[in-house]
Amino acid sequence: MASDYNPYCKLTRVWVPDPDDVWKAAEITRDYKEGEAVLHLQLEDGTPLEYQVGPKANALPFLRNPDILVGENDLTALSYLHEPAVLHNLRVRFLESNNIYTYCGIVLVAINPYEQLQIYGEEVITAYSGQNMGDMDPHIFAVAEEAYKQMARDEKNQSIIVSGESGAGKTVSAKYAMRYFATVGGSSSDANVEEKVLASNPIMEAIGNAKTTRNDNSSRFGKYIQIGFSRHYHIIGANMRTYLLEKSRVVFQAEEERNYHIFYQLCASASLPEFKDLSLMSAEDFTYTSLGENIFIEGVNDADDFKKTREAFTLLGIKESSQSSIFKIMASILHLGNVEIVSERDGESCHVARNDVHLQHFCRLLGVELKQMDHWLCHRKLATASETFVKTMSCQQAINARNALAKHIYAHLFDWIVEHINKALHTSSKQHSFIGVLDIYGFETFEVNSFEQFCINYANEKLQQQFNSHVFKLEQDEYMKEDIPWTLIDFYDNQPCIDLIEARLGILDLLDEECKVPKGTDQNWAQKLYKQHSSSGHFQKPRMSNTSFIIIHFADKVEYQCEGFLEKNRDTVYEEQINILKASEFQLVADLFQDKSDAPPSKASKVNVRSLKTVPKVPNKEHRKTVGHQFRSSLHLLMDTLNATTPHYVRCIKPNDLKEAFSFDSRRAVQQLRACGVLETIRISAAGYPSRWTYPDFFSRYWVLMRKSDLTSADKKQVCKNLLETLIKEPDMFQFGKTKIFFRAGQVAYLEKLRTDKFRSACIKIQKTVRGWLQRIRYRRVRRAAIGLQRYGRGYLARRYAEFLRQNRAALICQKQYRMVRERRKFLRIRRATVTIQAYARGMFTRRIFWEFMLHHKAMLIQKHVRGWLQRKKFRQALDAAIIIQCAFRRMQAKRQLKQLKIEARSAQHLKKLNTGMENKIVQLQRKMDEQSKELKTQNEQLVTVNASLGSEVTKLQKQLEQVRSQQPDGGQVESLQEEVERLREELQEAQAHRKRMEEEHGNEKLSLSQRVEELEAENALLKVEKDELNRRIQQQTMNSAAKESSASLEMELNQLRERYQDLIKEYSRLERRYDNLKEEMDLSKFQPGHHRNPSNQSSLESDSNYSSVDKYVGETDDSIQQVKEMGVENAAMDISLFMKLQIRVRELETERKRLQVNLDKMEEQAKCKGPEPKTPTSDVATGDLVYNNLKESEVDGGLNSSKEPLDKEEALKAYHGLCESKKLLEAQLQTQTRQHRDELEALHTQIELLKDDLEKKQELLNYMSTLSPEAKVDYTVQQELTRLTNSNLELKGMVEKMEKNERKLRKQLRIYMKKVQELAAQAAAHDVDQNKDEKNKMIQKDIRMTKVKNFEGMLEYLKEDEARLIKTLITDIQPSTVSATVPCLPAYILFMCIRHADYINDDQKVISLLTSSINAIKKVLKRNNDDFEMISFWLANSSRLLHCLKQYSGEEAFMTQNTTKQNEHCLKNFDLAEYRQILSDLSIQIYQQLIKVAQGIIQPMIVSAMLESESIPSLAGVKSMGYRNRSSSMDTDADGPTTYTLQGLIRQLSQFNSIMRDHGLDPEVVGQVARQLFHCINAFTLNNLLLRKDICSWSTGMQLRYNTSQLEEWLRANNLFQSKASATLEPIIQAAQLLQVKKKTSQDAEAICSLCTALTVQQIVKILNLYTPLNEFEERVTVSFIRNVQSVLQERNDPPQLLLDTKHTFPVLFPYAPSALSLEAVRIPPSLGLDFLVRSGPAPSD
Repeated sequence: MASDYNPYCKLTRVWVPDPDDVWKAAEITRDYKEGEAVLHLQLEDGTPLEYQVGPKANALPFLRNPDILVGENDLTALSYLHEPAVLHNLRVRFLESNNIYTYCGIVLVAINPYEQLQIYGEEVITAYSGQNMGDMDPHIFAVAEEAYKQMARDEKNQSIIVSGESGAGKTVSAKYAMRYFATVGGSSSDANVEEKVLASNPIMEAIGNAKTTRNDNSSRFGKYIQIGFSRHYHIIGANMRTYLLEKSRVVFQAEEERNYHIFYQLCASASLPEFKDLSLMSAEDFTYTSLGENIFIEGVNDADDFKKTREAFTLLGIKESSQSSIFKIMASILHLGNVEIVSERDGESCHVARNDVHLQHFCRLLGVELKQMDHWLCHRKLATASETFVKTMSCQQAINARNALAKHIYAHLFDWIVEHINKALHTSSKQHSFIGVLDIYGFETFEVNSFEQFCINYANEKLQQQFNSHVFKLEQDEYMKEDIPWTLIDFYDNQPCIDLIEARLGILDLLDEECKVPKGTDQNWAQKLYKQHSSSGHFQKPRMSNTSFIIIHFADKVEYQCEGFLEKNRDTVYEEQINILKASEFQLVADLFQDKSDAPPSKASKVNVRSLKTVPKVPNKEHRKTVGHQFRSSLHLLMDTLNATTPHYVRCIKPNDLKEAFSFDSRRAVQQLRACGVLETIRISAAGYPSRWTYPDFFSRYWVLMRKSDLTSADKKQVCKNLLETLIKEPDMFQFGKTKIFFRAGQVAYLEKLRTDKFRSACIKIQKTVRGWLQRIRYRRVRRAAIGLQRYGRGYLARRYAEFLRQNRAALICQKQYRMVRERRKFLRIRRATVTIQAYARGMFTRRIFWEFMLHHKAMLIQKHVRGWLQRKKFRQALDAAIIIQCAFRRMQAKRQLKQLKIEARSAQHLKKLNTGMENKIVQLQRKMDEQSKELKTQNEQLVTVNASLGSEVTKLQKQLEQVRSQQPDGGQVESLQEEVERLREELQEAQAHRKRMEEEHGNEKLSLSQRVEELEAENALLKVEKDELNRRIQQQTMNSAAKESSASLEMELNQLRERYQDLIKEYSRLERRYDNLKEEMDLSKFQPGHHRNPSNQSSLESDSNYSSVDKYVGETDDSIQQVKEMGVENAAMDISLFMKLQIRVRELETERKRLQVNLDKMEEQAKCKGPEPKTPTSDVATGDLVYNNLKESEVDGGLNSSKEPLDKEEALKAYHGLCESKKLLEAQLQTQTRQHRDELEALHTQIELLKDDLEKKQELLNYMSTLSPEAKVDYTVQQELTRLTNSNLELKGMVEKMEKNERKLRKQLRIYMKKVQELAAQAAAHDVDQNKDEKNKMIQKDIRMTKVKNFEGMLEYLKEDEARLIKTLITDIQPSTVSATVPCLPAYILFMCIRHADYINDDQKVISLLTSSINAIKKVLKRNNDDFEMISFWLANSSRLLHCLKQYSGEEAFMTQNTTKQNEHCLKNFDLAEYRQILSDLSIQIYQQLIKVAQGIIQPMIVSAMLESESIPSLAGVKSMGYRNRSSSMDTDADGPTTYTLQGLIRQLSQFNSIMRDHGLDPEVVGQVARQLFHCINAFTLNNLLLRKDICSWSTGMQLRYNTSQLEEWLRANNLFQSKASATLEPIIQAAQLLQVKKKTSQDAEAICSLCTALTVQQIVKILNLYTPLNEFEERVTVSFIRNVQSVLQERNDPPQLLLDTKHTFPVLFPYAPSALSLEAVRIPPSLGLDFLVRSGPAPSD
């Protein structure tokens, strides 16, 4: 170091001790000179401080690190390594950045946030999987990945040691580590071992965790879980070992603490039916669960946790009966605690309270004798050499024995559960390696420390020793690897403290010895300790106590109280009580307490052999082992295991004792840092060379300190050496290794100071030059401005004077004009008033003359009308008198004529003539009526009521007729008949008149309605015109934006549907692949010699489906359903033909249902509108008129030719009935017309109502649109128009489909008839040919075949037996390189040409077999080449091309629009392959997903290195010291291949993908979708890595990243892929790059960031701001207040809480229809394919 360098100079920042905050920051205000006793400081709050230094006072304070190093991921990267620097770094990361993980060399420091963080999801596991430990931000997943990677690479077992205080988060950290292993190393079989490993957590938490004052879920035992892996590094099993369960918690809990969770879970679930026999009560009613006086934990539901515990038991294979027994034992422990023991009067004996219910429950639940347990709870057996006697116990002794029994039962049950968990996790497979996770208690010190704390601290001493030696060994290996001279580093060795505890005559030995003494006490043991270890440097005796001792541990001094040590070490349980439990009637209870040394009885032995001499019983060796001895043995076994593995350390820190989220208590944190060995790691690292730089990193960072000549040197290593030898004079301050430079503590800070000074001097020089230049520029600008101002000022004054003159002249002109206008207006006003007065006066006189003329005219009109009325009245009176006279005269003549007719009627001759005419006419009328009744038969039902009423009237008339006949002579009868005829005539006339009136009213109303309809139509047309005009105007204004929004929403919904559908296809593909694998395994296991046919293929190949006949599919539906039941759903799904049968049947049923619905609707409409035919009323009227006229003529004829013969009664009655029938006929006609008119009227009314409703709706629409804003009007109008167009399109589409279906049906029928005709013709021709002419027949057949071949243009013929050969040659064995020089997608064209031939010959079996075999063969090829991008791309292109061919040549008009005439001639004629098109579409989607998976797997390792780590812009990124992570053993340093990738390499790989897909003829749209998916993968992995790495969140990285993304966008443009939306997927990473580059200071910057980063979520923005790291001291950090400001601005966003992007997200793929311009007859098959067995058609020969 330079001799003039003084670190304690003015403005230097230091750390000073503080009683509250442990360390406080201060700044030196005066240069310190060596030897001064006072250091002048100023605290951050401005308080001055004189800090005493010197040999007798304080040492010089610790120096602070530069701000650039604050917040480092690794504490060893700090330039000054000491306690305040470590504490400050942890505090800044925890409070400001909310980072709970920090590296300290090989140790991961985890601070409990007391809050659930979103950093443990599947996407985070994916991000850390496969990464080096130091490449990502510190995380428990990084440690787990490090262990997993070292296990796989070094083939050595690993261990993760998680330690810390209670409440520090040890259990959670261990849980997440196991979750990582379960996810990354999931089991390869279906055993779900990883789920069982995770399922053991809720069980162990229930039986081993409890609430303490420091932690609501504190583990009260230590556990070591070994997760076993196979040779392929999949989890195959696990094993768990537990240490030092806190049994005393079963019978005692301190205030505000709880017993183990399982007891409270049981009590919370006591109401369940299966637990009624446990006789459980509330936890408050049991002694063992109510000692802490608080049985609840805030936010914890014990009943729900109990459900999870039971589910975990079930998942681990523990039967319901065993679970029931476990819960019984748990409940019995609770009841045992409530057993009341009553003391006797003498105080030396006691007894159990009489009829104690809890004792009864205890004995019942454990299946033991009540009397025996009652007796031995209060008595004990003493055995001597000669005799054995029973002794009573005092009440306190009995209570202690009861509590000891409860603890013993719980401990054995705990061991039993752990043993069965291990059995469930055990595997028969051979374990290749394992990773152990040690979750063990950290160093503990309380106000009262007992035996448990002693054992815990003893275990931590052993672990600390192992930790120290491991850290020391790593340091030594690093120095030796770099050839650095190794000097012994003095580090704390706690072996003397361990010897004090476990050596011969150590604390544990003396404790065991005192336990063997019959009357040993804690006081005697304490005295032995004082005597034996008083000279030890780690042992002290307290001054004020004789029953305690102090041990100086590595972390702190701890005073232990001796009281209870012996009792807890003995763990005394009376053998009599244990024997009672061994005799339990329940097998589980008896098994719990069986001695392990007792061998189980042999099942084959049938003879019991007993010794004649009684052998004294050997005491149980297990009971003689003390707890301390057992713990020491298990601890030694654990240390042996850990020493045989590679350890990884996780130190959990509890930030505060109040369990507050993100609250940091420095005093508590320092205590734990000292206790867990983190500071010791720092001390060991700082004792040597803690700062280490690689030569390239050092050169990149400190090139500014070098000379210009050194920068051009090629030997960077020598340049670095020369620079350091120049800058640092003391050679011991640095060492040169092979690849790194090692620095002492503080040297990097010195180099940073020199670098900063260099930059500062350069900045000052630049500022000086720039400021001078700016001042000169400013002076020149001011001078030019002054001259310009003078010039402009003078010009302004001149222009102002000229303006004054112009205004003066203008004012005079304005005055002149104004006065003229004023006078003219006055004149015009007077003139208008005069003219108006004249006009009104002349009008008044004229109106008076007009009114006089009108009065004379009206008087003349009145006179005219009165005179006319008088004349008409006089004429009407004369006319009435004449009519009366005529009537009287005519009446007289009629009487005379009637008298004459009566005389003639009496004559018989006349009566005969009359009867003869009447009979003929009545018969004629009857015949005509019968004919009419046949025509009106359909209307009779409507006239039932009318007929009934007329029938009753006829009956009434008949009765009246009989009365008249009986009262009057024959002449009276004739008169009555004539009167009746007259009455009927009058009624008929009235009916006709009514009919005419109705017709007139109907016509008038119809006319008025038609006029109204015309008016409404005109108004509607006008409204439509206005609406169209309005829509046109609105659409012209904002149609573009509205269309974009609507199309975007529709496209989003469509993409969501596609994504769901393609996810189902992906799941189906996965299940299908799994089915194939299982099937292959079954075939291999059941292989026998001979041919076995695949059932799926058999069903596909032998299917008798016929695509030309839908009826056949319908007929086979029942058979298909039965076949599905027989084959099973999964097998049936694999059978394509069967699947298509059911699919077609469903479609046909749906079509039939629609057809029936349409017919039903038509019938209902016909029933509603049913009425007489149009011709019927006319014919009825005509018939009625004819009958009436005939009757009238007959009556007239009869009157003129009357004779004196009387009428016959029967004939008259017949005539009367004929007249009634005529009346009925006329009434029916009239009712029919009335109904018809009414129906027409109702139809018109309905039409009017509809028009009114339409008009009202349009009026409402107009009113509603008038209230909307222009934007809303556009949206609403577009929405209405889209709805209308959609409905119209759907109707048109339905009509088109219906017409197409009818057309296809007719074509099929026509083809069938033609085929039948051809067959009949062929049969007839064959019958006529002579059978003996074989050669002639052969020639004829050959000619026919030649003729057919000539017609088979664009088709390939093959024999049925050549199908397997075709599939093998064209699909199974083909390589993309063999057809690279031919037409792209040649296999697809060949397959389709074969399908065309099968369609031409109408062979449905051949079509089905070929398509099914092809699809299955493609699947097998892709399964065999599942990671070959070229092969997958090749078959994706061919599958999609075959799909397009099936569409292009399907014959559907939608696909024929772009075809040529020749291509339309090649369309399929017989089969509709729409179902196979769907299957091919699904297959293409599966291949696309497989292609994306392979491509992502290829580029995934390249993304992070190419986008974030490689320097596309050289010398842009500054380099900082990365601490220990650059020397992590997980770094890939093998020489097998490059460890880094460049952006150019990534672009080359993308170009290779693009060229392969385009060479194979893949559609450009699909290529664009592939690019979009790959770019999303690049964006997701880059952004996720950026969010998890603090070291790359800097301005230079943002610049580098923006450049890289621009290169990718340029690649898209160069390959015509920019329109594929691939560039939009890069938007999040582009905005992240911009966020790293923008200014981050003011509130305006915060608002700009919020408006800029729209593609990033709130969590991502805040995370990047927290991670942002300056590269030098001139760049400011992002303040906490700025981040809070950004959060407040972004709080209105409703972003998902997910931090990382989903790297597995897949966009829905769309295969747009792309017809081929290639004609089928132009396809040429190269001979190299070996398809000579295909018969190809040629073009028709030209004449």
